[in-house]
Amino acid sequence: MSTHARPLAEWLSAASDDQLTTLFSARRVRSDAEWQDFFDAAEALLDPASIARVLPTLTRDEAATLVAASARPVSERSAQRATLESLALLRPDGSPFPPVTLAIADRPAPAPVGAGVGDSAPATDIATAHAAERAFTTVSTLADLLLIAREKPFALLAGGNISAGEKRQLSEQGVAAESIDALIAIALDARLVASDARRLRTTPQTEEWLRSSVADRWSTLVDGFRDALPRGLRTAGGGWVATSAWADAHPWDPFWAEHSAALIERARLLGLIADGGGEPAWAASIRRGERVDTADLTALLPSEVDRIFLQNDLSAISPGPLAPGLDVQLRTIAARESAAQASTYRFTPESIAHALVAGETEQSILEFLEALSLTGIPQPLRYLVTQTAQRHGLVRVSIDSETGRTRIESSDRHLIEAMAVDQGLRSLALAKHVDSLTTRVGRDTVYWALTDARYPATLVDEDGNVVAGERTPLSESTPEREPDYSSLIAALRSHQGADADAAWLDRELEAAVRAKAVLRVSVGMPDGSTRELILEATGLGGGRLRGRDRAADVERTLPVSSIRAASVIAQ
Repeated sequence: MSTHARPLAEWLSAASDDQLTTLFSARRVRSDAEWQDFFDAAEALLDPASIARVLPTLTRDEAATLVAASARPVSERSAQRATLESLALLRPDGSPFPPVTLAIADRPAPAPVGAGVGDSAPATDIATAHAAERAFTTVSTLADLLLIAREKPFALLAGGNISAGEKRQLSEQGVAAESIDALIAIALDARLVASDARRLRTTPQTEEWLRSSVADRWSTLVDGFRDALPRGLRTAGGGWVATSAWADAHPWDPFWAEHSAALIERARLLGLIADGGGEPAWAASIRRGERVDTADLTALLPSEVDRIFLQNDLSAISPGPLAPGLDVQLRTIAARESAAQASTYRFTPESIAHALVAGETEQSILEFLEALSLTGIPQPLRYLVTQTAQRHGLVRVSIDSETGRTRIESSDRHLIEAMAVDQGLRSLALAKHVDSLTTRVGRDTVYWALTDARYPATLVDEDGNVVAGERTPLSESTPEREPDYSSLIAALRSHQGADADAAWLDRELEAAVRAKAVLRVSVGMPDGSTRELILEATGLGGGRLRGRDRAADVERTLPVSSIRAASVIAQ
């Protein structure tokens, strides 16, 4: 048992519950740790494995302070010293606990404290323009990803990244494969997506974000990015250190090089870093922790438009970037064929049917297109909307109130016959019942299976009213829950005695007996004198220590209350 644990145990016992909670959380202590008292806690925190886990979390300045303290105790108070003490790495006198000194002995010395946190060099005008264009592209591409995820959540691998199959499909839709992971990370930081049951789903905030202006979209992404930065990159003012200093912000983290490179790439995609590493004008205030100001960025972005040209060939042309809210609504009705400053869209029976499934009606679609078009609605497009709307709802999916089974009905007998023999619907196990089909499969599952098979299906409630189907429920983005250490702290305090010296002596004697160690024991005699004995510890119980006296070669039993001190003799 380490003698270094005692001063730490005394510090732990004197600490407040909030201090202990902060320490245990930072040191990743399990809330159900099997510690009996503060001595157990101290020994566990000074265990080499526990120290090795916390060292990679130290910032460059904290690591440099710890290395300096191992050579000479830190005398002056600083934020780094306070952090190291709160992590139980430094003693109150400013020196590291000996196990900590041993743990950092073979680690590289970090850069000098405070180096590399100054301003970044301003970007050139050309680099600034490129950064603005890149930010605009990132916002637009991320909107595309979220619209896809809203329809069909992405499958996640065990590590949290989306699968290779999903990436391949996204790249086929024009998303650069090498940027997908960075874009997903940006969305996660902004809480626009959340993982749920190995799926990446959109959140309630997503819809509002999709319908916001480009400037507001970008501002939300930048706020999320800044708030999620590791503390080694953050400044006291709420901003971040110069990006040139990011590479060695956590010098003892073996994975930091990869992580910092990923963060640099996200900052680059958001237009916070220009070509050549310079800083655009709008990024400087954000780096200093000030409110996000989009004026300098939006001045370089193309102007949004709110009207489009509808063509006789069932296509639509936007003469400039369409306002996000209008673009989102238009894409529920039409498929976008090309994405640029002048985008094109294509109306098809499937795209119109998709809008009807999402809750649109013939009237709402025509009213929206009428307000959006600079040229009115061409006759072919009006006919397509009307014909698709008339066909929509021919297949009605409901629940039979008597049997509880899902019922499929249609006024078109040919559709019923077609669904009954459709091999693509075989998994539904459809059975004929009078003029309808029934199945044990749930109503919503049947509805979406029919919709995917391009049958004009509609959900109907028990009263016969049409209801909108929700294919992919939103997932709440909630911060990771912090462990609750209240029970652990209460248990430790319940074993906290008033006499720390006696408690520590008991632990030393117990450890010596378990190890069958040889002890040098100082015993208080009735006359007030002290006698020193060399004992081979053999047992402890009933308040008495038993051991063989090496000098007299006899078995002795000593009252623990009479023992003034005990130390293990190295063999």
